[in-house]
Amino acid sequence: MIRTAHHVLVALVVGFACSPASAQTESSVTIHVDANATGTPLEAVWPYFGYDEANYTTTQEAKVLLRTLATIHPTPVRVRTHFLFNTGDGTPALKWGSTNLYTEDENGAPVYDYTIVDQIMDATIQAGTYPLFEIGFMPRALSAHPDPYENTSPYVLDGGSFYPPTDYEKWAGLVAAWAEHAGQRYDGSQTHWVWELWNEPDIGYFQGTVDEYARLYDYTEAALHDVLPDAPLGGPAVARPGEAFLTEFLEHCATGTNAVTGATGTRLDRVSFHAKGGVTLVDGHVQMDLGNQLRLHRTGFEAVAASEQFANTPILITEADPDGCAACPSSTARHLAYRNSPAYGAYEVAMMKRSLDLAEQMGVDLDGVLTWAFTFPGTPYFAGYRALATNGIHLPVLNAFKLLARMSGERLPVTSSGAMSLDTLLENGVRDEPDIDALASRDGERINILVWNYHDDLVDAEPAKITLDVSVPPPFAAGAIVKHQRVDHAHGDAFTVWQSQGSPASPSGAQFEALHEAMDALEFSPQTLLSAKNGAVTLSFALPRFGVSLVTLTPAARNEPSPNDAVGCSYRVARREQTPPITLLLVLALLAIALTRRRYRGSPPCHRGVAGPTG
Repeated sequence: MIRTAHHVLVALVVGFACSPASAQTESSVTIHVDANATGTPLEAVWPYFGYDEANYTTTQEAKVLLRTLATIHPTPVRVRTHFLFNTGDGTPALKWGSTNLYTEDENGAPVYDYTIVDQIMDATIQAGTYPLFEIGFMPRALSAHPDPYENTSPYVLDGGSFYPPTDYEKWAGLVAAWAEHAGQRYDGSQTHWVWELWNEPDIGYFQGTVDEYARLYDYTEAALHDVLPDAPLGGPAVARPGEAFLTEFLEHCATGTNAVTGATGTRLDRVSFHAKGGVTLVDGHVQMDLGNQLRLHRTGFEAVAASEQFANTPILITEADPDGCAACPSSTARHLAYRNSPAYGAYEVAMMKRSLDLAEQMGVDLDGVLTWAFTFPGTPYFAGYRALATNGIHLPVLNAFKLLARMSGERLPVTSSGAMSLDTLLENGVRDEPDIDALASRDGERINILVWNYHDDLVDAEPAKITLDVSVPPPFAAGAIVKHQRVDHAHGDAFTVWQSQGSPASPSGAQFEALHEAMDALEFSPQTLLSAKNGAVTLSFALPRFGVSLVTLTPAARNEPSPNDAVGCSYRVARREQTPPITLLLVLALLAIALTRRRYRGSPPCHRGVAGPTG
């Protein structure tokens, strides 16, 4: 079975060895970055991650991954999980979780047990990340439909935890009790945590109406802010931002009658919704849909912008992904094989940049875009779940996030001859020409430029020929030290190495070490020194389809060796044509003559056991 799934993965990732008719060609692309411009603050919307299985958090594999996420991002990483209020013994399971936070005694009085939920929060915070605490779902003792309580399968939402409470006052008491405990135990519960009520209440995750969710929100908001008045609370985290649920909820919070106070309106600190792009098989290859993803973002932005009271409220897209089922492996859904390939990372990078562009165009405040992907402990290597890592091996998508995480400071203007216009992308997706674009930032004197080559269709294509031209400020007068990192099939891609090993179900020690080396192999070329000509630095490179490159420029010191010096330069000259071969040969010949003369005219005393020169 594993071997069969492997063959599916190989075929899909390479586009089923697509025919020449389906293969796409590339032309040369020129990208210009103006590092002299007055930049604007770059909003890092990407350090948000989530997963269904709250109890995975306490596994060693998950703890290591959380520390990795915290380490690679210079800004706070926030983590969202489901099932934190569910009844149960805390056993990890696929698309399920429990903490047994709330039960009742024989008299119906609340019993609070913080043991398991504290373990989850402790692991999250000790790793250096912060909770985006999802308040939900319903404890069995409060559920309007307690039996059966657990779902009949991981892929069916039919359990009792998705129902409204039988007693809203007891629900409020639970929220208040947890908030008080969190406030006492965790210093950052008001300043660093973000809170959100429920998940996708417009579909099977909530077996109630919009009015019942609004009532639940009113009680939650009152209870939470009575204890933690500065804690930011958001909702409704709908799955379908284009339907009435989102707008009706916003209307309730703006002008409706508060179920707790009887006053008009309810405090809402964040507006949240979800968006999934869509991945299918078309003519034997995987096709993604970045355009649909962004159209859903636009729909949610429009709903917020149309609300007079909440038009300026920060927006969280608390699930934003290429497809809709993180826990579905590629062995059961063949089109999901893209998840092991660099295409997933290229999609994420392009989507983040375009989401920033869209939010700016529409005048809304985009605060975060959360990737619903993590790890699935105990599952086979490269099983095709929507994950960042597999058995401790980082997937290409995580490596793409490592490059994206370097983008900080001020955002710089970028023009690319290969970039699609935002309007065209929204209308048609990336179905004809690829989207070859860049995001650039200046952080102090460091310039970071992230370049990608994305297409919706996973088919073969020739690499793009990139000419990157950067107008640099005066500190770069002596030249630029260039660092170039890359994620593609040859860089930061352990999956390709695993395939070359024969797709072992249990890699040997040497094989596992090779996978680790492959996942860390992000260097595209050795550090180089380039001269600045006419106030600009230019470099050229090939970028394969779905490749993501991070080019970092830092000023060369004025006493750095010239890029054209043949002797003494500690950097590799990026463009060898700057030193004509005949000149280089003459310099080397003169050096050889000088060394020979030194050897025969001023030789040091002979060392023991070594005969000196004769003559």
